[in-house]
Amino acid sequence: MTRRIVFDTNIVLSALLFSTGRLAWIRHAWRRYQLQPLVCRETVNELLRVLSYPKFRLSAMEQQDLLADFLPYTDIVELPTPWPALPACRDQKDQVFLVLAHFGKADALVTGDADILTMRGTFSGLILTADELAIQQGA
Repeated sequence: MTRRIVFDTNIVLSALLFSTGRLAWIRHAWRRYQLQPLVCRETVNELLRVLSYPKFRLSAMEQQDLLADFLPYTDIVELPTPWPALPACRDQKDQVFLVLAHFGKADALVTGDADILTMRGTFSGLILTADELAIQQGA
C-alpha cells in the first residue's frame, strides 16, 4: 500500500544528495511507489532554491537530474487560498508543510525540524521523524 507523505525539504535533500546515506531508503521507496511524496508550488520552489545553494556545488544539469529523480514520483497538490486555519508553526516558513499535509490528506509529515516536531501533540500521529517512518515501513 502506498502511503501519502509530506517530506520537509531537508529530508528530500538528504535522500537525493546522499545515495548511500541513512535516508537513501526513502528515495528507493518513492521509486518503488511505496511512498507517494506530496508537493505543492511552494515546497517545489523551496527545493529549487535550496538545490542552487553554492555549498552544494551542483551544476544546473546536476540539479535537473536530482529533480528528475524526485518530481515524477510526486503528487502535486494545489493549496487553497487562503490556507485553512491550522495551529501555527513557530517558524512561519514551515507552515506550508502542515497545510500541505492537511489539505493533501497525508498519512505522515516527515521532518527533522525541531519546530515542526514540537507540534506532534497537536497533530497526533501525523508528524514523524525519518527514523520513525523507517520503523513503520520496515526499512
